[in-house]
Amino acid sequence: MFRLSTPSSSRRALICYCVLLVVIINAADAQTPTPSPAPAPCALKSNRSCAECLEDVACLWCIPTKQCLDYPVRNILPPSSVCPLSDARWGVCWVDFQILIITMSVLAGIVIVAVLICCFCCCKCERKGNKKEDAQVARQTRARKSRQKARSTEMQLRHDEIRQKYGMAKDNPYARMDDR
Repeated sequence: MFRLSTPSSSRRALICYCVLLVVIINAADAQTPTPSPAPAPCALKSNRSCAECLEDVACLWCIPTKQCLDYPVRNILPPSSVCPLSDARWGVCWVDFQILIITMSVLAGIVIVAVLICCFCCCKCERKGNKKEDAQVARQTRARKSRQKARSTEMQLRHDEIRQKYGMAKDNPYARMDDR
């Protein structure tokens, strides 16, 4: 692979490898996460404020009862027996859960419709582009054929002139050259 010629260069290489190994080990140790203390149960934050309850994303604040509840993760939406959707707060205190759901649904719908419109427009433009390209290729082919036909006719005229000049013109193209 690679050769070290002198003992001092091998010592330097060994030192460099050791330093590199120490740096890599320290970097790996620095990346290990330190465990954070377990959050307090949501029920302990009841009868306080909405902001204190919602510091933990696993908690749900119910306004009429002023209770901080564990979010029922088994259900996507908290059942009304836990807290009515219009009175439930999750994430932020100033938006009720019902409005949050409606807003997210509308935004998701808008995004989906926008993506579909973009896909439709791109496909339509691509089809138009192909039709334009096909028409352009056909025009170029016609122009090339007409130029080729004009050159062929011009070449035939030149050949006929040369034949006449040297007395090789044929009245009958099927006549033998000996007959002349």
